[in-house]
Amino acid sequence: MTQTWTLRRPDDNHVHLREGTVMRAVTPFTASVFGHALVMPNLKDPVTTTAKAKAYRETLRAAAPVGAVWTPLMTLYLTDLTDPDDVQRGFQEQVLTAVKFYPAGVTTNAERGLTSLRNAYPVFERMQKIGMPLSIHGEVADPDVDVFDREAVFVERVLTPLRRDFQELKIVMEHLTTEAAAAYVRQEGARGRLAGTITAHHLHMNRNRLFEGGLRPHAYCLPVAKRERDRQALIAAATSGEKMFFLGTDSAPHVQAAKEGPCAAAGVFTAPLALPLYAQVFDEAGKLEQLEAFASLNGAAFYERAVNADTITLEKVDGLAFKPILTEEGQNIILFAPSAPLSWRIRDNA
Repeated sequence: MTQTWTLRRPDDNHVHLREGTVMRAVTPFTASVFGHALVMPNLKDPVTTTAKAKAYRETLRAAAPVGAVWTPLMTLYLTDLTDPDDVQRGFQEQVLTAVKFYPAGVTTNAERGLTSLRNAYPVFERMQKIGMPLSIHGEVADPDVDVFDREAVFVERVLTPLRRDFQELKIVMEHLTTEAAAAYVRQEGARGRLAGTITAHHLHMNRNRLFEGGLRPHAYCLPVAKRERDRQALIAAATSGEKMFFLGTDSAPHVQAAKEGPCAAAGVFTAPLALPLYAQVFDEAGKLEQLEAFASLNGAAFYERAVNADTITLEKVDGLAFKPILTEEGQNIILFAPSAPLSWRIRDNA
């Protein structure tokens, strides 16, 4: 008898849908599974104004499958010149859900990100006043900091002072990767002002995966995967049911040539298999009963939106085949594959 598991339709609280042909190829995978998707603004021409966010939202809606019941939630790319009035207007008009803070140069298309925390203090003050969340790529871009220490140094140098100066500002530290960061969010998130998202790929791999039989560019993301003890701490956090941890895939597609070139682009593409990837981890931990809180409830509560009314059902199977996803130009986008066979899939109710 097939084992099934039903939960309220989940939300993806951190996803990259890109633009152009890649966007049209990948958006249907997110739109067909998740009720809401918090879309990242780091396009080649970043989403730096409410007007750009509104235009991008319409492009995403047009790329979704017919009949898909989903809502793309827009974020604004924070720069040294971001206008607090525009931020407030976008939030109050329900165009913007959050502002995204990329330290300048920290990841893909982050060149126009924030160069100094102080430059954005007027924006943070306004966001705190109106109750608008700040979504953070929690790493420093300092080349003198070891790549495996960038998250910890960010907490010390940036996040701690920011939270001291704006104690009521709601902050999400995206894609946690370390035991220390998970412990920080757990300790400091009790008041409901700090939360952390956890990706499927960081639950499935540690940094050894990057070097299995050679350099594995399709396992390369930022922040990079860390030690096995960090992965185990992330699993414990995700499966705990604690309100400050919730699902954010950070699915970040690139065409194969960009991933396998002389300077591999950072990003792991998980959207087509994201929910089964999470289910596998929760199942193996004996915590399937906590999947709904992590995937469907905690993020909605933090962002103060209603939970999705409908449900989605997963079923356990013998294994799934993996294949590249093709863009309209015929370029491959390689899908993340876990080390062990995947045993869960979304049931087709057609």
